[in-house]
Amino acid sequence: MKQYLSALLLSLLTGCVSVTKVETGGRAVGERLALNLKGAWNHVSVPNMGPAQTWTMEGLPVDQLLVYSGLKSDEAIHGTMAGDTEKKTFIFKSGMRPDEIAALFEGMLTRDGSSYKLVKLEPASFGGQQGFRFEYALTRKIDNVQLSGVGYGAVSRGELFALVYMAPRLAFFARHGPTVEEIARSARVK
Repeated sequence: MKQYLSALLLSLLTGCVSVTKVETGGRAVGERLALNLKGAWNHVSVPNMGPAQTWTMEGLPVDQLLVYSGLKSDEAIHGTMAGDTEKKTFIFKSGMRPDEIAALFEGMLTRDGSSYKLVKLEPASFGGQQGFRFEYALTRKIDNVQLSGVGYGAVSRGELFALVYMAPRLAFFARHGPTVEEIARSARVK
C-alpha cells in the first residue's frame, strides 16, 4: 500500500491521474459486464494501475472498489506501480477454483506486507453466473488501519469478472458495504 500511495502521489503531481464521477444507474464496464450503481462513485485512472477499474466513494486511502471486467487467462490481477519492488505477480488462469482466485486477491493485497485473513468463502451467484463470494480482513502495513473487505467473482467463457471492495471496518465499510452488495447483486455478464 505504501508503494501504491507513493505512486498515486507521484502521478497526481505529474498530472497522470484522472478522476471521473460515476453516477447512480446502469453502467457498462468493459464489453461484457453491466452494473446498476447505487450512489455516486469516483473512477480513478492511474497509468499501469492494473486491469481493474478503481472506484472510490471517500477517496483511495479510505475505500476502493476494484471492478474486473473480463480478465483473460494468463493475465495478472494487478498492475505495476512506480516504486513497486515486489517481483511476484498473481496470474489468473481460467481453470482456477474459487479458493485459488480468492488467494490471488490475498497475494495482491499483501504485496506490501499488509496482513490478510480470509473470513468466509462461499458459492454465490455473480453476474448471472455461478460464482463465489468472499469476506476478508486486512490490516494495512503502512498505517495499521483495520479494513474489512468483500469480493464477488465468476468465470465466464474463461474470463474473470469480479468486484472487490475494502474500507476501514468501523465506519466506512459499514456505511458503503451494503451499497456494494447491491451493486454485486445487480451485475450481469453477457
